[in-house]
Amino acid sequence: MEVNQYLDIFIEESKENLQTVNDQLLELERNPKDLTIIQEIFRSAHTLKGMAATMGFQDLADLTHKMENVLDALRNGEIIVDTLVVDVLFEAVEYLEAMIMDISDGGQGRSDVTAIASKIEAIESGKMPVGADTERVQSDSQEKPIEYYLDEFETTVLQEAEATGYHLLDITISLHEDCLLKAARVYMVFEVLERAGEVIKALPSIDELENEQFESSFSVLLVTQEKGENVQSSISKVSEIEEVVVTPFSLTGTGGDSPLPEQFEQPEDDSCHPIEKPAEANGVKDQVPDTSGKRASGNKTIRVNIDRLDILMNLFEELVIDRGRLEQLSKELEHKELQETVERMARTSGDLQDIILNMRMVPVDQVFNRFPRMVRQLAKDLGKHINLEISGADTELDRTVIDEIGDPIVHLIRNAIDHGIESPDERAGKGKPPEGTLRLHAYHSGNHVFIEISDDGAGISREKVLSKAIHHAVITQEQSAKLSDKQVYELLMASGFSTADKISDVSGRGVGLDVVKNTIESLGGTIDISSVFGEGSKFSIQLPLTLSIISALLVKLESDTFAIPLSSIIETAMITPADMKDAHNQKMIDFRGRMIPLIFIKQLFDLKGKGENDNYPVVIVRKGDKSAGIVVDSFIGQQEIVLKTLGEYLSEAFAISGATILGDGQVALVLDSDTLIK
Repeated sequence: MEVNQYLDIFIEESKENLQTVNDQLLELERNPKDLTIIQEIFRSAHTLKGMAATMGFQDLADLTHKMENVLDALRNGEIIVDTLVVDVLFEAVEYLEAMIMDISDGGQGRSDVTAIASKIEAIESGKMPVGADTERVQSDSQEKPIEYYLDEFETTVLQEAEATGYHLLDITISLHEDCLLKAARVYMVFEVLERAGEVIKALPSIDELENEQFESSFSVLLVTQEKGENVQSSISKVSEIEEVVVTPFSLTGTGGDSPLPEQFEQPEDDSCHPIEKPAEANGVKDQVPDTSGKRASGNKTIRVNIDRLDILMNLFEELVIDRGRLEQLSKELEHKELQETVERMARTSGDLQDIILNMRMVPVDQVFNRFPRMVRQLAKDLGKHINLEISGADTELDRTVIDEIGDPIVHLIRNAIDHGIESPDERAGKGKPPEGTLRLHAYHSGNHVFIEISDDGAGISREKVLSKAIHHAVITQEQSAKLSDKQVYELLMASGFSTADKISDVSGRGVGLDVVKNTIESLGGTIDISSVFGEGSKFSIQLPLTLSIISALLVKLESDTFAIPLSSIIETAMITPADMKDAHNQKMIDFRGRMIPLIFIKQLFDLKGKGENDNYPVVIVRKGDKSAGIVVDSFIGQQEIVLKTLGEYLSEAFAISGATILGDGQVALVLDSDTLIK
């Protein structure tokens, strides 16, 4: 088989299955007696094993098979869930993730798994007797009957078939445990069944069977004129079939020598008839019955390579540039029909822009889902008890931002765990609960996404920060007395600054925060720190929804046009020389009761032009709690622009974050208001 054409799909689906295993293992550690969690882990591991074997990645398939053995023993109550078992399974997942990463980098997923394999085999060979509680849960699970839920139509079909002399058969098919292509075997079984009669119901549902969302057994209700033994013989001829059990089925509870399922009391709405099926005839444990009464709709999503979305985005950016050119030409020509056509095109392209941008949006859950296991391991290494609370994981961000934001958040979380949250003994001494809380919260606000990392730990000591800052000559003793708490906390993000008494293997609070800040600012975002000493700290990250197409205000400076992103603008104003004040050799204005500095771009960029004016257009911009007024010659208006980088050669250009192409083909530079304020 030519596997290369399926490789991308295999890698993506393998990552999804491993993430499911990872999430469910964390849940299993919290609820060790919940057998449905083990079933879910087993299902994902089995799917991964089958895909790996089909694609020829044998090391991956072998390790997953060993995991399956332990999971099967857990499922059957031969091993109890404890920290040792969960630790080994997590370690196995790490090996599997490394193999998948190797495959995605062009390798064959080969790895020396001797160490982890021996640990798994040791757990498997040292099977312990099941505890009383686990035994009770297992017993309850086995005694719970599995039900067929029949809607009114299905019930009518079965009644008419039974009345006209057709055989109603309840058939349970068990596949070999090492069956690799379960969906293919199900398809072959259904071909046999459809030749023999008509399948009325399947358990699990048809969709679940097609997607291999079952273990090794499934059941069907068949209406046929064939005898049960003939149907059984035909199905048994399909390869990799372990067992076929055929039982007579009746809605009335009579007919046949075998005990028949009983019909439950009819619901009030008369729409669905649950039919109980004995668990021992099915052989599938803890299956969730299909309560929908009808077949679920198919999957309506497709996988698209991110490179194709990038190409689509680039093409649309060119379209936006041409749209701006057409808008300008239509105004110059004053052609009514052309103007109407351009307006319709603008509306259509605006809708298209929303769709394309939404296609690139992915939930921050793709970043957040790696943190629970990381927090668990760090807490264990440091001897701390930490409860991680995640909210807003469905908040969406542009894929480009998602790819870059992971490492800064990891660093902030590691800092919070290492030097933010105290040890259980320290917390007890302070009257706090022994378990610290780490919160990860994401939410939308306007055209931005905010991600907050907060803890209920020791907080940040103002005196300690100032002492270190003075010692390292970051500030003077006189300056330290004038700084607000917010300004003090910002010192933590100075290059190489740290308040940690010693550098640990995890990280010291403050070490590397300059890198975190630089990464976030390179994405057009900001980071804000707040803290209450003894109660905890919060790092708030503000990020733009997307980086490529932004709304901007176009302004004129002499013969040049500049763009200022709307996201940083508070408002615009007109001032006179009389409104200007002098303070510390800096021109200032009174903006709503606050004195803010004026920035004269023409002087800053050494643009030649006339001197004093009677009126000055000013753009008021903001960065965090700081504001400034950018003085320009005139306002042109608001426009959607395509933000392009200046390339490495001009990457150090002061206060310029990029450029855009205007409708007349000219290049306009995009001002970096954050740098200007700083």
